[in-house]
Amino acid sequence: MSIEIYPGMVVSGIGTVPLDVVARDGGLKAMQDLLTGVHPAPPISETLKFGLSEVGEGRVVFKGLPSVAHLNPLGTVHGGWTATIMDSALACAVMTTLTPGEGYTTVEFKVNLVRPLLADMGEVSCEGKIIHRGRTIATSEAWLRDKNGKLLAHGTETCAIFPIGNLMR
Repeated sequence: MSIEIYPGMVVSGIGTVPLDVVARDGGLKAMQDLLTGVHPAPPISETLKFGLSEVGEGRVVFKGLPSVAHLNPLGTVHGGWTATIMDSALACAVMTTLTPGEGYTTVEFKVNLVRPLLADMGEVSCEGKIIHRGRTIATSEAWLRDKNGKLLAHGTETCAIFPIGNLMR
């Protein structure tokens, strides 16, 4: 069953990637399978109207469509929307580096909001890239841009790497 997250962004369904599949295949294959529709898009994609559009080793791109449903009291898109798409790109860039048997989680992230997002600005793009991948810690960086390439936000993230069995209960 296909679901339209927003006009032009269609996913195969809503759900999560089974941990045993990530444990077996590693992060890059799991992310590639998410992009091609083998795995469903996470529920946050439907809620906040953004989704995965590109995947490579150490790099991902998410696209999103902020709308009036995401406005704060002053009428601009809430910083939480920006932080969420940024965290997705930052963390998923790290996920693409996971070998079979590895899991990860965000330890901290920082986002710099350099321009307001508006409900009528159209589709935005968030690219995340790995900076460093060690045995137990990985860092990444990301940039959120409007359709003309103008920078809206940038940020960094640190993720912990550990045996994926720690997540399986």
